[in-house]
Amino acid sequence: MANVYFTREITPESVVRLYQKLGITLMGKVAVKVHSGEKGNQNFLRPAFWKPMVEQVQGTIVECNTAYGDAFGGVRDHTDPHRRLLKEHGWSELFDVDLMDAEGPDVIWPVENGKILKENHLGKHIEQYDSMLVLAHFKGHPMGGYGGALKQLSIGCASAAGKALIHSAGKSDDNIEAWNVHADRNAFPEAMADAASTVVRHFAGRIAFINVMKNLSVDCDCCTVAEDPCMEDIGVLASLDPVALDQACIDLIYQSNDPGRDHFVERVESRNGIHTIEAADALGFGSRAYTLIEVE
Repeated sequence: MANVYFTREITPESVVRLYQKLGITLMGKVAVKVHSGEKGNQNFLRPAFWKPMVEQVQGTIVECNTAYGDAFGGVRDHTDPHRRLLKEHGWSELFDVDLMDAEGPDVIWPVENGKILKENHLGKHIEQYDSMLVLAHFKGHPMGGYGGALKQLSIGCASAAGKALIHSAGKSDDNIEAWNVHADRNAFPEAMADAASTVVRHFAGRIAFINVMKNLSVDCDCCTVAEDPCMEDIGVLASLDPVALDQACIDLIYQSNDPGRDHFVERVESRNGIHTIEAADALGFGSRAYTLIEVE
């Protein structure tokens, strides 16, 4: 079973401490995947919070353009306004930042034994990195039910075209058409798991994951105006297994006595969010079984 380390202390220093518990040293050029926050979003974790962790691995912040189209607002679906927002939010001021799909063509990785996708389209710069650190703000999500490590690996690392493919269960790589043929509540999480598997396998032995359970809104950081958090903060978790990590976070939600728990759980269950974890476990690049180790 995978080890998942947990602390109730949510500080930049506790993030570094949990990373050190993992016993891994990410070598070479390190891609640090974050959610940089949509314009107007109030809940995303700010660059200053992540700064000690990024400095610990001497990493480069990596992001990709979104596939919103015109219907969902936001500015991260085109390179120039996305770069301006990265600067406005402070990422470019503190770190080296790489918008991995700013220049085409995408890199295309095959999906081994994928249930929905045969291939995953990613920002081509991902192949310039030797290792990866996935820093996820764990919260809800309007379509996926929740967002954690698996979402960062799938939707997060996919190019704009790759995101469209995931959302449409492989039917379209166009960011307008994809929303007209959006996958159902079973195929979408399965497509996310398929895409996530390619990134984990590419960086096998050279990747680590940290989830921060703070600002627990039912909405994602991709929302221009997200619902305010409905639960109290829970803590920081870290693992070398993204499936175990997301499962541990979900378990902490279900075990909570917080008055907002039911609202968060309704979002997860109504979108079939746990099926992403189930599908990832079935693909074999992680396991839902874990040992939770609390760190003071």
